[in-house]
Amino acid sequence: MWRYLATLAYAFSAVALGAAADISKVNGSVTVAEGQQAGDVSTVNGSISIGRGSSAGKVETVNGSVRIDGQVSVASAETVNGGIVVGEQAHVLKGVQTVNGDIYLASGTRVAGGIHVEKPHGSSWGGQPRNPRITVESGATVTGPLRYEREVDLYVGSGVAPRRYALP
Repeated sequence: MWRYLATLAYAFSAVALGAAADISKVNGSVTVAEGQQAGDVSTVNGSISIGRGSSAGKVETVNGSVRIDGQVSVASAETVNGGIVVGEQAHVLKGVQTVNGDIYLASGTRVAGGIHVEKPHGSSWGGQPRNPRITVESGATVTGPLRYEREVDLYVGSGVAPRRYALP
């Protein structure tokens, strides 16, 4: 009986100590400091910065950019109106997604869930919107689908020869 209780207490404490808190705001930027852990991180009107050597769950904002420094691990990165920058040796488990922002993947980045650029909904105030710029540096790895629901400007690092094909 004591062994059962000791095992249960150990398991509970490991979950409680290992669980990272979610961070959510409506107005304002969010920063996860270097080397820290966070759960899901979100804001509506503000940018998100994940410091070097940190980890987080889902990272999302509506009107703001997402900056993921080097050697960071996050579940996913999403924004509607803002860019996404993923630093060297960072790992995004479930992909990056934007509507109107640019995406930059540094050398050594691993994005396991692909890239998704959604088609904008609604009207544009300034006429024809510019194409999102997707930059994949040499040494970055993207596995998973590349889903572009609108035209994008795709830039691939030197030394990488993309294969082109016609869609049916």
